Amino acid sequence: MNADKLRAIAEQVIESVIWKIDKFDSATGKKIGHEEFLGNCLANVGIEEWFKLIATTGATQYDNGNAFLIVGTGSGAATASDVVGTFTAGVTKAMEATYPQVAAAGSHKCTWKASYGSADANQAWGEFGLLNAADGLLANRKVSAQGTKTSGQTWELSLEITLT
Repeated sequence: MNADKLRAIAEQVIESVIWKIDKFDSATGKKIGHEEFLGNCLANVGIEEWFKLIATTGATQYDNGNAFLIVGTGSGAATASDVVGTFTAGVTKAMEATYPQVAAAGSHKCTWKASYGSADANQAWGEFGLLNAADGLLANRKVSAQGTKTSGQTWELSLEITLT
């Protein structure tokens, strides 16, 4: 094996993704459910934006002032060419006040979180993503049927990405 191939193997980055939905009765605040599901497909436009951020060449951050989580009703397979327009009936929500959160040094983890109140996204939840604006660049997309949110419920969606 030549040196370039060895370097490519040695420099591999592993992305671990956990999506979580905490479900609450809006009137009582009582927790009525919790879901966790793994994985996602990175979107080409998001990867390019992350490289611009690393290189400081004028990209929009996925930070508290800009980031949105999106949920939709779609069930088509996620692909690297997905964009925000790929979502069916997509509903975006801005970050909770203290998100995203970067974990302590050494854990290589960042978590984004948004809350969908009683009147928000009352539909089947089948696709999920992270954007750097309400109609911004899609970082990733996950397709997974997670039930139907109804009026009277608040669902908190979080995305945790770890790189190793």
